[in-house]
Amino acid sequence: MYKILLMDDERWVRTSVKKVIERTQLPFTVVHEAPNGLEALDWLKGNTVDLAITDVNMPVMDGLQFIRALSQLNLPIETIIFSGHDDFQYAQQAMRLGARDYLVKPVLVEDMAACLQRLANYLENKKKQSQLTRTAVLTTDFTTEPKELSAVEQVMAYVKDKLPGEVTLQEAAAKVHLNPSYLSHLFKQQTKINFIDYVMKQRMEEAKKLLSTTALSISNIADRLGYNDLSYFSNTFKKYVGQSPSEYRKELS
Repeated sequence: MYKILLMDDERWVRTSVKKVIERTQLPFTVVHEAPNGLEALDWLKGNTVDLAITDVNMPVMDGLQFIRALSQLNLPIETIIFSGHDDFQYAQQAMRLGARDYLVKPVLVEDMAACLQRLANYLENKKKQSQLTRTAVLTTDFTTEPKELSAVEQVMAYVKDKLPGEVTLQEAAAKVHLNPSYLSHLFKQQTKINFIDYVMKQRMEEAKKLLSTTALSISNIADRLGYNDLSYFSNTFKKYVGQSPSEYRKELS
């Protein structure tokens, strides 16, 4: 059972959110409640949790200040924030500070369930990865420390692995246990290209490869890449490559 620290300055909100968490029937339980970030940090001096769920706006120490403090203290606690629609900008700031997910008030059971399920998957995979790492340390003589791929790098590799098939943002987000909206923001921030354009670009690179290394007809290549409309495929290819598929193949011959 994963332990939760729940924060909101209004008791009735904490009670409501706690009931929502219980109704998800997922392996999470609220072990402590706090009206602000400062009291939560004080409690954490002698206690540990897996997850902190916090409101953005609280007196004394708000949700953003709390997340910054967790980072500065290097406490291995995942965070989820919730806020009203008017606080969405603050939610985005919290995501950039490392919050795992966000929810909008009033918090619905289905939204909480989806959020906690993503986190449960992430924590389970993290646990397995930690076990594998410990095993590797015991059995392998490392000369260099392996680099851990970032979420965006993992998504980019996943897209390439799935070629020639199509990958949706929702699938990619589930793969790295992130909220789709946050992954979209993070992907654009780090690659300077939005996710859909990246996927399309990779598919066009695959089309170029098939055109140059196989004798498949253009129609067959379009089918292989999931395009039912040959004209649409040709127009898309020309948009990204600057030539039609037939012009590109002819230039190579």
